[in-house]
Amino acid sequence: MIPLPPAFAQRMQAELGADANAYFASLEKPYVRGLRINPLKTSDEPIEVLIQGLTKPIPWADDAYELEINSPAGSHPLHACGAYYLQEPSAMLPASLLKAQPGEIVLDLCAAPGGKSTQLAAQMRGQGTLVCNEIVRSRAAVLSGNLERMGVCNALVVSQNPETLAQRWPGLFDAILVDAPCSGEGMFRRHPEARLEWDAQSPQHCAIRQRLILDSAASMLKPDGRLCYSTCTFSREENEDVIHAFLTTHPEFEPLAFSVPLANGKTLSSQSGCVRLYPHTVGGEGHFAALLRKTGTHENEASPAALQAAQQLFEKPSAKDIALFQAFADDVSLPDPPKANALLGNLLISAPELPPLQGLKVYRAGLSLGRVKGKVFLPDHALALAAPPLPIRSLALDDAQTAQYLRGEVLTTSDMERGFWTVTNHGLPLGFVKHSDGQLKNHYPKGLRKR
Repeated sequence: MIPLPPAFAQRMQAELGADANAYFASLEKPYVRGLRINPLKTSDEPIEVLIQGLTKPIPWADDAYELEINSPAGSHPLHACGAYYLQEPSAMLPASLLKAQPGEIVLDLCAAPGGKSTQLAAQMRGQGTLVCNEIVRSRAAVLSGNLERMGVCNALVVSQNPETLAQRWPGLFDAILVDAPCSGEGMFRRHPEARLEWDAQSPQHCAIRQRLILDSAASMLKPDGRLCYSTCTFSREENEDVIHAFLTTHPEFEPLAFSVPLANGKTLSSQSGCVRLYPHTVGGEGHFAALLRKTGTHENEASPAALQAAQQLFEKPSAKDIALFQAFADDVSLPDPPKANALLGNLLISAPELPPLQGLKVYRAGLSLGRVKGKVFLPDHALALAAPPLPIRSLALDDAQTAQYLRGEVLTTSDMERGFWTVTNHGLPLGFVKHSDGQLKNHYPKGLRKR
């Protein structure tokens, strides 16, 4: 095992005192996995029955369980269906505290890989607008893919620095989550190699960036809006000190009191709006979270931004595009298809109202419907995975056929209408196939196929 950095060990010894030995011992034990069920999708049997290795519920998160270290949940077809998300247990705390509500405008400012974004989406139940930002573009693509897999239809994914977003979107959001980039001390058990990347100056350097991100978040929040700040680190410089400095420079914010339910039936109460989870006291790798409320505005604050209809932000689809999509919907027996209201490049989308987007890199906007190629409409994988599942005609696959499909293989069939179908596992769509002459051409995205 890679040893802990001496400076880190000394600091934790001083901070935890009598509990330090229990903390250090916890880092030598197997890490704790977690699984959060997607309430937007319902399989034909409960996930608790279908997935091996679920153990005790995670008390601070809805529909969530600890997961045995050797559970095959990540390779089960229902993972590909978006029936659940694999997420470290203590990382579920910040979104649980923010409590996004249906109909709200919510921002996840540092969103990749998407665990907290998909948790917020589950709380919003498809109503309102969820904006997910990730400054690293390769990670933004991963974030977009996870939102697609979980069937989220009301999200916008962009890649931009927070300072630029703050200039574009003042006073826009009802709730903002800032899961800030940090020195990653909560990763020392799950990813021991992170110990090699840490140095004594890491917390101080991270804190400078964290304060700037929070300043940007502050200007984007509405009066009476909620802000949750979190990290997966234990340094006071990145946690309580960042919050103290923020409250000093932003008197319009106040800490909110809350409590975190624990597995032993007790609760952990916040201190000045802050709480810490440690791996030796709870299931998980550890997290810090603070919950704040914006009580008023400064006189110099910019006029609040407003959402706009997708037709104002993107190119409008042509009559041909809409007609071909409607013909596809008729062919697959989709009685009430999503409204095709915009084009993102050449991709036909169904998007909610969104914030101003000029000059921003957009990875996802609402539900991707598909593309027109000549006189044919080709459905997007996201349309099959939309939540709640759309009533597109479907074919249930057995285990062997499911494995073939996820490898991208052609399937054979008979006695089916020609055209596109979804294929399902345990009642949930996996993706599209197209039937022609007794063969089901596989439309599972090549980048997702199993080898």
